[in-house]
This record gives sequence, C-alpha cells and structure tokens, in this order.
Amino acid sequence: MRHILIIGIGAGNPEHMTVQAINALNRADVLFIPTKGAKKAELAEVRRDICARYVTRPGSRTVEFAVPMRRTEGRSYTDSVDEWHASIATAYEDLLERELSDGQTGAFLVWGDPMLYDSTIRIIERVRARGRVDFGFDVIPGITSLQALCASHRIPLNLVGKPVEITTGRRLAESFPEKTATAAVMLDGEQAFQKVEDPEAEIYWGAYLGTPDEIVISGRLDEVKEKILSTRKEARERMGWIMDIYLLRKGADFDD
Repeated sequence: MRHILIIGIGAGNPEHMTVQAINALNRADVLFIPTKGAKKAELAEVRRDICARYVTRPGSRTVEFAVPMRRTEGRSYTDSVDEWHASIATAYEDLLERELSDGQTGAFLVWGDPMLYDSTIRIIERVRARGRVDFGFDVIPGITSLQALCASHRIPLNLVGKPVEITTGRRLAESFPEKTATAAVMLDGEQAFQKVEDPEAEIYWGAYLGTPDEIVISGRLDEVKEKILSTRKEARERMGWIMDIYLLRKGADFDD
C-alpha cells in the first residue's frame, strides 16, 4: 500500500522546519511540489530550497504539479471551493497513480500548518474515499502564519484569561469586537478590518511572514488602517501576489 505524508513546512522561512518535518521529508520516496503559476513562483521556490537543504535520502525525487485554479464567477463561495477541491483531488489521484508505486511513500509540502485553514487533509480524504488509489497517511504539524505573526510583533496571542477566535475576513463582523477581545483573521481578500470602527481596536498585521519580503505594521486600527491598505496594495502590485494575516485586539491583560 502507498503511504502519504502531509508535512507542514512553516510560513515561508526554511528555518521554520521542525526536526520531525525534516525526518518526514527523508522518509519520502517522492516529494510533491505544487506550482501556482509565474506570479506565485516564489512559493514553489521555497519548497525547492527546503528540499535542497534538508533532504539527504539517496534516490528520493521531486515531482512538480500545477494546482488547478479556483473558478468563482457565477458560483457561491462554498460551491466554488467544493468544485476546486474536487479538481485538486483529481490531480492528486493522478499523481499518486502515476508517480508512486505500491509500498512507496509520497510527501506533500504544505505551507504553514496542515491543520489551520489549509485543505490538503480534506482533499486527501476525498481522494481516499473515491477508492481508486489505496493509501494511508500521516500529518506532521508546522509553524503557522499566526505563530509567525505574533513572533514578528513580539506579542502573545491571547490576553490573560481571555479566549481567541480564529476566523476569516468574511466572518469577522460576526465576532469582533462584540463577542471576542482578540480575533485572528485569515483569508481576508476584502480587508474586512476597514469596517471595524471601534476606536479602541488595535491591529497587528503582517504579509509574507518569514520571508525576506516580510512586512509588519501595528497600532491603533483607526490610525494605521490606511497605511496597511496602501502598503498591501503596493506590495501586491510589486510581487504579483500576497499572503497576509492580522490580529485584532481590544482591551488589555487583567481587564474585567
């Protein structure tokens, strides 16, 4: 039977790799590297760098594959994601049949951590449920963009004795600031923080975390939101892509 390793590789810095992740890379016969077009070539290049640095197993090889694009026009968010995942599952299925022999181990290198707002696990489960390729799999955790964000800003994630909500830009208005004092926001293509009008809210924003292009901005939301917006726009135009995350917070330690 084939075996799959889903390996978290951190938020962009090759030094984010854990010992467990490095050992997992060296268990693999085949290392699968996704490519997402010329604009996101750096994402594949980081994976190549990681393999060059840490893979010492003789005979292992890398296989690059194109990730299908998500179609959004005329589709709801959930429908477009479901369709996209189905397309990726087909690509994975073909890869496993074509590139991985029975008894061999393959590894997918996942940005950040496979358990936090990443769909590799659910797509692998979808492939397995189809029954065309028989395999087992393990998951190796990685350093998340949320950890990298807090480290770069030198802040703890939570206020003392208070919870944290991890959400998306689409759902931010449901929780912050009325229901939670700290919201970590991922997958925000619309910069939902613009609509938060609480004068006490603070923001800790970061893009390209862990890479040489890292940008971080923090402060009172009403004072820095325009700077974040302009910086984000300029960075996206210059790089051709952007990966960013932010933490919104209201209050302080030991507040009742």
